[in-house]
Amino acid sequence: MRGLRWVLLVLVLLLGWLQYRFWFSAASSGQVVALENQVAHQKRENAGLQERNDALAAEVEDLKSGEAAVEERARSELGMIKPGEKFYRVVEPVSSIPPPADDNASESEAETP
Repeated sequence: MRGLRWVLLVLVLLLGWLQYRFWFSAASSGQVVALENQVAHQKRENAGLQERNDALAAEVEDLKSGEAAVEERARSELGMIKPGEKFYRVVEPVSSIPPPADDNASESEAETP
């Protein structure tokens, strides 16, 4: 009987120690969940960066292999035109209506002697 009590006491202490390690140690369940969330966030970020890298690699390949991409870039970014072409620039008309006056500014001017 006395030996059974010792075994039971040792098992209860072992259970308590394991529960303590599970909830409060360096590798506790809360930290595991936090690390899993961090890993998921990093995977999403890596996937976005991989998509960007793939797009850039495709653009580099397009610029190396074809003239159409180079011509498009020259036209859009540098404003270049081919000989014999005419360049037309469309300018938006400026509105002749003055902007509305600020009510607070007119009140403060009226109150100042």
